[in-house]
Parts: sequence; structure tokens; C-alpha cells
Amino acid sequence: MVEGPYHHGNLRAALLERAEAVLTASGAEGLSLRGLARDLGVSHGAPARHFRDRQALLDALAVSGFTTLNDRLRAAADASTGPVGARLAGLGRTYVDFAVGHTALLELMFTAKHADDPSAELRELGHESLLIVARLMTEGQRTGAVRPGDPDRLAQVAFSTVHGLATLAVASLLDDTPLPEATELALDVLLSGLRPAG
Repeated sequence: MVEGPYHHGNLRAALLERAEAVLTASGAEGLSLRGLARDLGVSHGAPARHFRDRQALLDALAVSGFTTLNDRLRAAADASTGPVGARLAGLGRTYVDFAVGHTALLELMFTAKHADDPSAELRELGHESLLIVARLMTEGQRTGAVRPGDPDRLAQVAFSTVHGLATLAVASLLDDTPLPEATELALDVLLSGLRPAG
């Protein structure tokens, strides 16, 4: 339970932090504004000043998740002026770490992004993850490190590789292979396939 007084502006952040903890422990079904208010020791009506209803809370949680993921991916892509392959590998490790460390949040993020009518902000943030990788693919094509082809499609393939690996890891389906070892092998195979032929 989070303790201490709330001042203007930080209750929203505390609600989101607590909401992710509940999401991880109990799933989206376990989330309610009243429950969060009780956990944080504030009045039942206090969360309504920040989220009009439970769906608004879930959407804000998804936006927060994509913002964090994109910040981390951007940092990995811009980590150095080193070879594109090394930076792509850094992106892959970053995604696997996030996906395994925030499994329930990532599931919520994708569910919200693919809902019937996601907000423009959510659509944009969800697409930005792909664009970060696609921009690095484009840079790699300019330097001859990445094969020709649509950078968005190449980025989708890269995402499918690391997302699939993270899904297997979360489901304990990697058998005796440690996740770091599986990650490096997957990235080696991926990067080999991204290099120009010959």
C-alpha cells in the first residue's frame, strides 16, 4: 500500500503505479477505481478527478506503458553511434526485458491498441514503437548493413521474433535454455537474416 499525503498532481501517478501492481497480481478484472482508492487511502471519489471510469484508467495505463516502452526503445536506438546491428540487438534486448518484466501491462497495451475505437494518442504511441525500429532499419539500409525492403515490414519481422521469444519465456516454454542465451541466439539469427545477401 502506498502511504503518505497526496499533493496536487501526484495522485494520478500513484493511481497508475498501483493499478499496474494490481494488474500484474490480479489481471484487469481485479482493477477498480474504488479498490485503488482504498489501497491508496483516499476517498472513493478521488480517482474520478483523474479517470472518469475504469476504462479511462485502463486506457491511461496502456498509454503510460507505451510511453515507457518507447522511451526505452528510443534510448536503445540512440545509445551510441555504433554499428546498426549492435543497436538493433540492443532494441531486441530492451523489448524482451520489458515484455517479460511487464507481461500483464503489455497484454493490456496491445488489447487497448487494437480495441474498436482506440484514442488517437494510443494509436500514435503504439505505432511509434514500430517506427523507432523502422527508422533504424532505414539507417541500416543506407549504410549497407540491412537488406533492401520495406523498413516497416522488416521492423514487424524483428518485433515478431522478440515478442515470440518473450511469449515463450513467460509461458516457461524455453525448457532448460536460459532467457539471456535464447535472446542472444534469436538476435543472432534475426540479424543474420537482416544482412544483405552475399
